[in-house]
Amino acid sequence: MTTPSQHEIDTLFSEKEIAQRVETLAGEISNDMSNELLVVVILKGSFVFAADLIRAMDRAGMAPRVEFMTLSSYGKAMKSSGRVELTRDVTEDVGGREVLIVDDILESGRTLAFACDLMAARGASTVKTCLLLDKHEKREVGIEADFVGFRIGDKFVVGYGLDLAHMFRGLPYIGVVRQN
Repeated sequence: MTTPSQHEIDTLFSEKEIAQRVETLAGEISNDMSNELLVVVILKGSFVFAADLIRAMDRAGMAPRVEFMTLSSYGKAMKSSGRVELTRDVTEDVGGREVLIVDDILESGRTLAFACDLMAARGASTVKTCLLLDKHEKREVGIEADFVGFRIGDKFVVGYGLDLAHMFRGLPYIGVVRQN
């Protein structure tokens, strides 16, 4: 598919595949965690996934509270800078609470490790993670997600909230940007 900005994007996961996997993830989470956990959504890339996941968790009988945090290591680049910056923090106290961190993609592991360490340091009783995508071969930090939507190879993906320089977040599917 050619987009208005002339980037070629090939579908990796369709809208239907994503919807089915999100429902399955919500079931897995509801079987493993309490109904009243605190979901901490890492913005911006995971907002579409998180919204669908939270609705699916509700259908699975859960009643999570939701908080938002913004961490950045990419800026406008296609490659991480290696530094994680906290640009928006949660407002609720996480002390003694069961926390599920929801993020879009697990690559190096730095961002997820930073978020998990922060929640643990603030006294969360349990910290688990749910990632839409896992690029395991890119891992630089010893961390694994507790719940994973899809495992993918080393491809630059967009859509379903994921972006390239703030473009393509609204695509209803996950696509691979062709490297020409």
